[in-house]
Amino acid sequence: MMTATATEVQNNFGKYLQMAQAGGEVIVVKNGKEVARLVSYDRSVSFLTDSLTGVLKGDYDEKQIRMERMGKYENTD
Repeated sequence: MMTATATEVQNNFGKYLQMAQAGGEVIVVKNGKEVARLVSYDRSVSFLTDSLTGVLKGDYDEKQIRMERMGKYENTD
């Protein structure tokens, strides 16, 4: 993982893009705060699926869940 300022990334985008394509990760910092992460597409999909593992446990009925959510907004007058 590498850290670079927004200005460095802007001025040397090709360099940082190649790093991401090679499997690296670039954290972009602006005004001392981390504001973005540059990673390859394949790695970002992997990151997202790994972070969702275990969130949806077991079977669920999408229609039932939708009806429960809509019930909150029905007018009871």
